[in-house]
Amino acid sequence: MKASDIKAVYFVGAGGIGMSALERYFIRRGLVVAGYDKTPSDLTRQLEREGMLIHYEENVSEIPHSCRQPQSTLVVYTPAVPADHQELVFFREHGFEIQKRAQVLGTITRQMKGLCVAGTHGKTTTSTMCAHILHQSAIDCNAFLGGISKNYGTNYILSDSEYVVIEADEFDRSFHWLSPFMTVITSTDPDHLDIYGTKEAYLESFRQYTSLIQPGGVLIIHRGLEMKEDLHSGVHRYDYALSEGDFHAENVRIENGGITFDFVSPIESVKNVVLGQPIPINIENGVAAMAMAQLAGCSAEELRYGMQTYGGVDRRFDFKIKTDRLVFLSDYAHHPKEIYQSANSLRQLYRNRRITAIFQPHLYTRTRDFYREFADALSQLDEVVLTEIYPAREEPIEGVTSQLICDNLAPAVKKEMIRKSDVLDYVKTHDFDVLVVLGAGDLDNMVPQITKILQQK
Repeated sequence: MKASDIKAVYFVGAGGIGMSALERYFIRRGLVVAGYDKTPSDLTRQLEREGMLIHYEENVSEIPHSCRQPQSTLVVYTPAVPADHQELVFFREHGFEIQKRAQVLGTITRQMKGLCVAGTHGKTTTSTMCAHILHQSAIDCNAFLGGISKNYGTNYILSDSEYVVIEADEFDRSFHWLSPFMTVITSTDPDHLDIYGTKEAYLESFRQYTSLIQPGGVLIIHRGLEMKEDLHSGVHRYDYALSEGDFHAENVRIENGGITFDFVSPIESVKNVVLGQPIPINIENGVAAMAMAQLAGCSAEELRYGMQTYGGVDRRFDFKIKTDRLVFLSDYAHHPKEIYQSANSLRQLYRNRRITAIFQPHLYTRTRDFYREFADALSQLDEVVLTEIYPAREEPIEGVTSQLICDNLAPAVKKEMIRKSDVLDYVKTHDFDVLVVLGAGDLDNMVPQITKILQQK
C-alpha cells in the first residue's frame, strides 16, 4: 500500500505509550485514526480528546465504517496483543495490510535520518533528552518516544527537520524493522527471555540490529557491553561511559541538589553542563544524548542549553513531592539493573534518609528469571513493600510470586508483602521519609491518590 492510498489507520492495542506517538502522527496528518484497547486510561482519554476513536470491547462490530476498507486502511498492532484477537483475525481474513508499530517506524526511518536509541534500559530517557536538545536547537527533529516528555507534555514531536529520534525497542525483535542513520546502544542486560529464550539469542539480536545501520552512519555504544557488532564499512563507531570512552563526563559535581559536569568529546568538549533533571544516572544518559546531538550538528551552547532545560519523562524518576520532610517519586524501573540504578541514585541523593520502595514486579517470566537480582538491587534500600506480580500478557506460573523476591532480600531490609488493593491503606497508616513507587505495571495509576494522601498528612 502506498502512503498516498492510506485514508484511515486502525490500532489494535491503542493505549500503549509507544503506539500513541504514532497515533498522534497520523492524527496530525488528517487521517481517520481509530482503535481498540483493553482498558481506558488517562492516555486513551487524551487521545480521544485529540480526535481518535477508541473502544474497549473486543468486538468486530465496534470497528468504525471508515476503517473497514482494505484498500485504504492500514492496521497497526502491538505484539502484546494475542494472535487470536477477534479484530486482528477479522483484518487478517479480509486482506488488510497489517503492520507492527515497529514496521511503521522503520518506514519512517528510511524516509528520514533516524536517530535511534536501543538498550535494555535508559533508552526512553536518552532518546527524550536527545530529542529535546535537537528540538530547541537550529537542527530541530521529529520524535517518537517511549514516554511523555515533561518539556512538551507528549511523546511525539513534529517538525520539518530531516531527523527523527526513535526509541528502538528490542521486545519481539521490533528494532530489526528500523534502518538507523545513527544509533546509541545503552545496555544489553538480558531481558524478555520469554521471547528470546537465552541470553545468547538476546545478544545476537543486538548484533543483527547493528548491521542495519546505514552505510556512512554512526554507532555510539556503551563501553564494555558483551554483544558483538556487525557494522557496514563506512559506519563510524564511538564508545561512551560515565568516566571513560570517546564521549564521557569529567569533573562531576553533585551538591545542593544539583549536578554539573564537563562533557568530553572528540569533536568539541563542553564545560559546566548543568543537568536539568539532577539524577546521577542521567549523567551517563546525558553523555549519550549529547554525543548523538553533537554528531547531528548541535553547537556547544545548544548542548549546554538543552541539558539545562531538560525536564524529564513521566514515570522516570518522577518527583511528586520534594520537601525537607518528605520525598515521594514514581519510577518505571522494572528490570533488576534499572532497579539497581534507581536505588543507587536515591542513595547518592539521600545518603542519611530512610528510603522505602513499593515495588510491583512486572511479568511472571521476568520474576522467575531474575528474582535474586531483584532482591539484590532492592537490598540497597531500607524498606521494601512488595505487591503481587503484574501479569501483562502472561498467565501465572506455578510457584512464581513476589514472595521469591521477598525471601531473598538482605536480612537488614525491613520487608512486607501486601496486595495492590491495600496500597492506599498502607500509605495512610505508615510514615515515610523517602518513598518511591517502582515498576512498569498499573500501580502507577495510584500515584495521584498516594500524592494526595501524603500531602494531607
